[in-house]
Amino acid sequence: MTKARDIMTAGAECVRTSDTALDAARRMAELDVGAVPICGEDNRLKGVLTDRDIVVKVLAAGKDPRAIRAGDLAQGEAVTIGADDEAEEILRTMAEHQVRRLPVIDGHDLVGMVSQADVARSLPNPQTGDLVEALSY
Repeated sequence: MTKARDIMTAGAECVRTSDTALDAARRMAELDVGAVPICGEDNRLKGVLTDRDIVVKVLAAGKDPRAIRAGDLAQGEAVTIGADDEAEEILRTMAEHQVRRLPVIDGHDLVGMVSQADVARSLPNPQTGDLVEALSY
């Protein structure tokens, strides 16, 4: 069976809770990604920051992206998936939590990210269609 580690993008890079929203946006641009994990100074996952979070919660709200910290934008506990979890668990977790990206952890270590695009490239069309439909409502 296909596991998260088989379809994830390895080597996810964190922004720190102390980094500014501007730093995070620049990092996303450098990495050409739409989301980055937020890690504390203890290297533990604190959340996920998306480009949409920056636009809606910082820019559209008239806040200075140099003054807002990434950690201030983390919402609650991050939804994650285990590296050895099966593809069905990825689909269920994404659909249940209405997220398009999941940090992949192995024990307490962040080892990658799995996105809706990773799923679409790796799984048969019926499963991919089910995921896209679940995330579109």
